[in-house]
Amino acid sequence: MRKIAIYGKGGIGKSTTTQNTVAGLAEMGKKVMVVGCDPKADSTRLLLGGLAQKTVLDTLREEGEDVVFEDIVKPGYGNTSCTESGGPEPGVGCAGRGIITSINMLEQLGAYEEDKALDYAFYDVLGDVVCGGFAMPIRDGKAEEIYIVVSGEMMAMYAANNICKGIVKFAQAGAVRLGGLICNSRLVDNERQMIEELAKKLGTQMIHFVPRDNMVQKAEIHRKTVIEYAPEHPQADEYRTLAKKIDQNQLFVVPTPLEIEELEGLLIEFGILN
Repeated sequence: MRKIAIYGKGGIGKSTTTQNTVAGLAEMGKKVMVVGCDPKADSTRLLLGGLAQKTVLDTLREEGEDVVFEDIVKPGYGNTSCTESGGPEPGVGCAGRGIITSINMLEQLGAYEEDKALDYAFYDVLGDVVCGGFAMPIRDGKAEEIYIVVSGEMMAMYAANNICKGIVKFAQAGAVRLGGLICNSRLVDNERQMIEELAKKLGTQMIHFVPRDNMVQKAEIHRKTVIEYAPEHPQADEYRTLAKKIDQNQLFVVPTPLEIEELEGLLIEFGILN
């Protein structure tokens, strides 16, 4: 089983990219589990057709420790398995702690056992790696491949560079490696070239450039991935291509984060800070 975590700046499109990519892998016949690590609990809604899935933390709060696998893991598009960690009640507790609790519960209920025959476990992780809970998938070896969703926007690139610093820290004690950058286009000038250069400086690859297309929003309104909603649309093929690239990827590195001056120099070079 390959264990993958998707990171990136808040609002960059991690959940959308993850679910569309997972749909592509499912279409290829891969058995995939998606673990939503965001208190908003929106990491599986497109795979579940918009079903408001009860989160692990909500289930524990309402039912105590007497929880079975089917209570927290629901079947989704293409025979995917979907679960949401959820978060604490507003203003109370740490959302990162919720991720720790949820993953521990999944382990106790045998979600990762061989009889589940998983090819992939995907962790869709809230924006940053500063909090220990959000870093748990890579800190505790639950995820070994990291993909960072980024765009040509300044703060998205800053976030990607910071996430790489986190990967370096945890790579020293474990198997976690960076598999590449996924550019989720925001139509920034020179975006493809800039992210390719950023990837090169980080010692990795831009594994795919996902063009911006309104079909993504149309599919989301209908609570579906693009592959399910509009399978013949070119954007569906973009996600299929990304899924195949991840499935075939063999380039896994400990990244080399940039100093802030070098990162800003890259932005200046490609015209963002001019």
